[in-house]
Amino acid sequence: MTTLADSYAHCVRIARARARNFYYSFLLLDQQRRRSICALYAFNRECDDLSDERGHDRAAARQALSGWREQLEAALHGDCGAHPIWPAFHDTVTRYAIPPRFFHEMIDGVTSDLDHSQPRTFDELYAYCYRVASAVGLSVLHIFGFESADALPQAEKCGIAFQLTNILRDVGEDARMGRVYLPAEDLDRFGVNAASFRDSTGAGQFRELMRFEAERARRYYRECAGLPALVHRESRPSLRALIGIYSRLLDRIEASDFDVLRRRIRVPAWEKCAILVRSLIS
Repeated sequence: MTTLADSYAHCVRIARARARNFYYSFLLLDQQRRRSICALYAFNRECDDLSDERGHDRAAARQALSGWREQLEAALHGDCGAHPIWPAFHDTVTRYAIPPRFFHEMIDGVTSDLDHSQPRTFDELYAYCYRVASAVGLSVLHIFGFESADALPQAEKCGIAFQLTNILRDVGEDARMGRVYLPAEDLDRFGVNAASFRDSTGAGQFRELMRFEAERARRYYRECAGLPALVHRESRPSLRALIGIYSRLLDRIEASDFDVLRRRIRVPAWEKCAILVRSLIS
């Protein structure tokens, strides 16, 4: 059985190798909070991998995720089994009293992608974003620490803002995998055919659609702007950095004139480091 120290070390390695935007902000936390957030990241990463690594075999992916849910239930009750993330995960959930429903919602979100259908309305997209992003943010909020219940709806909106940003960045890549997340009602409004997302360039209508969706994401960033002030003081620089990196990614998407079909827009490492410094002195 994996020791607690080895389990945390395993989770940190996963986050360092794969978290990208998230891991930079983790660096501003004390060691225990940083390790605990890495444990949650490793749990969510495994959910994604179980879905993705089985390619088009949806039945196998669904079975794997069902098995992962069973392991989750066992770990929540202290039976950490063989997988190396569970001791750190159990310690984190217990230490910070994180409601287990968030983890089931994360699995629900990943599972829903196996039978993906384009959302018809923004309400449907919101529900998806909640499961795959807000549930993550709400669990992380318990590690950051908070006293006011006002932090909960703001953390939910923060997750929506992040996921909308991811969706805008990945429009072309997702479409080539047969997934369209932007609502059908919005495509109809701007006269855009989802099949055009597979092209290397976007027409004017595509850019207008993207501009509309970017402003929607901006609105959620504005609505969660007060969240850093609601978490424990020692966690505030990390949360400011995380929001800063993601909102900067949206800036870069807009500055590219929504050139997301030909390339993947990123925030370079030097700029992430600058955001970290600003977050420390804000």
